Amino acid sequence: MLILILGVALWWAAHLFKRVAPDARATMGNKGKGAVALALVVSIVLMTLGYRAAEGAFFWGRHPATVGINNLMMIAALYFFSPGPKKGALFYKMRHPMLIGFLIWALAHLLVNGDVESFVLFGGLGIWAVVEMLLINRAEPAWTPPAKGSIKKDVIFLVASLVLLVVIGFIHGLVGPMPFG
Repeated sequence: MLILILGVALWWAAHLFKRVAPDARATMGNKGKGAVALALVVSIVLMTLGYRAAEGAFFWGRHPATVGINNLMMIAALYFFSPGPKKGALFYKMRHPMLIGFLIWALAHLLVNGDVESFVLFGGLGIWAVVEMLLINRAEPAWTPPAKGSIKKDVIFLVASLVLLVVIGFIHGLVGPMPFG
């Protein structure tokens, strides 16, 4: 469990470094981008290894209904990860679509994974997304939404999200549980 916790902590530290210590990050210049990217790769490796090795109490698991809800939530998460909210007409006024998508991803995974290691991984990453949004809003209170796009772009990115869900689901099934039941 310690490796998992270290991975989540490193994810937090790498992402929040710019917000918590902006002067230190600025003095690093472009080299800082490489250091942050390396820290994120290491954090993902630690989270993956830690999650696979961790054993904790089990509270709930997959159920056909929760798997279906999870997949619907994942379509929404992938859509919010896409450029759709900024280029479309439905969610163009949303300030943090990628972080909202990340939070939906974390909650969707908690819905079907009710064990302690999932609480640490998905709960920890979901809380990070909320903290990140709060810190961004505090540091940059003035924000102007992009120009309103078209419904056609919303539809295009929604279809792309569906296709991506199938691809990710196939890969997910190769390395872990099949997400489609």
